[in-house]
Amino acid sequence: MHGSWRQRYFLLPIEDLCSLTSQSLPVLLTAAVPESTEDVLLKGFAALGMEDERIETAQQFFSWFAQVQTQMDQDEGAKYRQMRDYLSGFQEQCDAILNDVNSALQHLESLQKQYLFVSTKTGTLHEACEQLLKEQSELVELAENIQQKLSYFNELENINTKLNSPTLSVNSEGFIPMLAKLDDCIAYISSHPNFKDYPVYLTKFKQCLSKAMHLIKTYTVNTLQNLTTQLMKRDPSAVPNSDNAFTLFYVKFRAAAPKVRTLIEQVEQRSEKMPEYQQVLNEIHQCYLDQRELLLGPSIASTVTELTSQNNRDHCALVRSGCAFMVHVCQDEHQLYNEFFTKPTPKLDELLEKLCLSLYDVLRPMIIHVIHLETLSELCGILKNEMLEDHVQNNAEQLGAFAAGVKQMLEDVQERLVYRTHIYIQTDITGYKPAPGDLAYPDKLEMMEQIAQSLKEEQKKLPSEASFSDVRLEDPESCSLVKSGSAESLNPRHQSTISPADLHGMWYPTVRRTLVCLSKLYRCIDRAVFQGLSQEALSACIQSLLGAADSISKNKTQVDGQLFLIKHLLILREQIAPFHTDFTIKEISLDLKKTRDAAFKILNPKAVSRFFRLNSNNALIQFLLEGTPEIREHYIDSKKDVDRHLKSACEQFIQQQTKQFIDQLEEFMTKAAALKTMATQGGPNYSLSQQPWAQPAKINDLVSSTYKTIKTKLPSTLRSMSLYLSNKDTELILFKPVRNNIQQMFQKLHALLKEEFSNEDLQIIACPSMEQVNLLLSMSK
Repeated sequence: MHGSWRQRYFLLPIEDLCSLTSQSLPVLLTAAVPESTEDVLLKGFAALGMEDERIETAQQFFSWFAQVQTQMDQDEGAKYRQMRDYLSGFQEQCDAILNDVNSALQHLESLQKQYLFVSTKTGTLHEACEQLLKEQSELVELAENIQQKLSYFNELENINTKLNSPTLSVNSEGFIPMLAKLDDCIAYISSHPNFKDYPVYLTKFKQCLSKAMHLIKTYTVNTLQNLTTQLMKRDPSAVPNSDNAFTLFYVKFRAAAPKVRTLIEQVEQRSEKMPEYQQVLNEIHQCYLDQRELLLGPSIASTVTELTSQNNRDHCALVRSGCAFMVHVCQDEHQLYNEFFTKPTPKLDELLEKLCLSLYDVLRPMIIHVIHLETLSELCGILKNEMLEDHVQNNAEQLGAFAAGVKQMLEDVQERLVYRTHIYIQTDITGYKPAPGDLAYPDKLEMMEQIAQSLKEEQKKLPSEASFSDVRLEDPESCSLVKSGSAESLNPRHQSTISPADLHGMWYPTVRRTLVCLSKLYRCIDRAVFQGLSQEALSACIQSLLGAADSISKNKTQVDGQLFLIKHLLILREQIAPFHTDFTIKEISLDLKKTRDAAFKILNPKAVSRFFRLNSNNALIQFLLEGTPEIREHYIDSKKDVDRHLKSACEQFIQQQTKQFIDQLEEFMTKAAALKTMATQGGPNYSLSQQPWAQPAKINDLVSSTYKTIKTKLPSTLRSMSLYLSNKDTELILFKPVRNNIQQMFQKLHALLKEEFSNEDLQIIACPSMEQVNLLLSMSK
């Protein structure tokens, strides 16, 4: 049996067995691999349920094969059927879900319609609610607005009740808040003139404000008047003149200031907003200033009178003490005013100006009777420098009123100073009559030089004592006058000794007076006025010097007069140099030359016929057109005038000295030049040596006389220059043209003699050589 099975098994193809195994029995693939083919076949038949059957015929084989094939087909389509069934299940589920979704969409659509319906209803309700809320808010706001507006009107009764209360006091805590509320009500009603009862309520509020202002003014005025009354009772005469009285005036007022300062400050803060407050503030200002004037007026007048009696003869001390007193009064009054008020008022300065006027009224009569320039210039210095520049500039706000009074006083002093200066120039400079001692030149210089020399000798004996020559001179009248070195402006240098000519006391009186006058005027008056006065003073001084020089020339020598004039003109030029001002003034004059010529023309008998011509040749029209006077302007410069006169005096001195030394030589050279000129112009040709006046012997006499004149007179000239000028530089500058003229004359003479005369004649003439002339003139170096 086993053999038949084995035979039956071998009838199957191996591929079929493999396919059968792999396709029909997938479960068996996972089992262990059989150890033989027989085991495989047994397992395959077992799977087909044919383990007990035998295949002996072809029919059985084909039956078996069909069964195997059927089984294989079934096994092969099983997975597809399984997948189909699986997918069919999914399809059924999807269909069910789709049905559910459609049902849900239908429900949702229904819900959406219901939602839209409800939402529309809800929005309408919400809008209605919002409209109602808005109307409610508007009504509430309108009610609050009406209530706020009515609150200003309702305050009228409260304010009226407070103001009419007999217990109301301006110092109570509720007064200032009530005042602020009253201001707010008035401001609000004034800004809404369209309200129905606007004029009625505004008038009532204004009446309340007037009552409040009356209370404030009454309290403040009574406080100030009571203070004044108390102080006046302390001094029944009302004319206290002690420092304690003044101190009491300020202490009492300062102690009372806090009582009214708060109220006044409230009024000041509102004064710019309402005219009622400004009016009350002005009345309080006026009351305060009236009380201060009532207290201070008599006291200041008494003090000024006391100062006047103490300094009756010393105007400067009186002005200084009086002004210092008013400075303290102005400062104290400003400080006291600031204790009461916070805003300034011009009325305070008006009061202080009125108080300062009492000092001015006392000082002015004294000022207009002062005749001394020194006193007037010192008064100008006190008012201008000490008061205006020192005090006022450092405290201009508090001393504005004082400055106005001082300026007015200063103008009076300056006007008086200018007037007295005009008189001083006319009487003491222009009208000065020199005494014999003023013109005692060079005697006074020689005498002072001898005194200086004797003092030097004493100094050598007593070296511890100062000699006259070592004393530095200082002008007791004007410190602005410096030592005149005559030519220090040309080459300034320090000199250890001072010449008698440089002493301030040795100056000609008009020079000294002019310079002292200018030094006092320079810082006291305006620059333009000073220019006019300086020009007048310098012109008068120059004229007085010219007159004095002429007198000295007549009484002594011409050299003394010229050197006197040169010296003092140098002093003038040097001393006016420090004045940093323009000494030029403009003068306007009326030129009537054309008017005079036109008058002569119209008075000509030939012009009578042209009186009635109706054209441009009418004589009357020509007179009106051509006879108009001309206004001419010309400038006068005092410095240039001094320089011009100095230049003229130096030129005259040079010409006079040149003439003194070489006058004869100059005449000889003039004749010789005329003789040569006549020959060159076609006249007769004369030889110089043939002229009787040009003989060698006569020329020798002429040359010898000139040389002797130079030798004898030159030391005297140099001595005079040294005595007057006392400055080597100036002496050299002044004598240099004289020396040059002498040298040039001898050079011309040498050239002429060499040209016209023979060597024998030149030996007879024996003219000094240029070396000899230069050696002779070298003593001037």
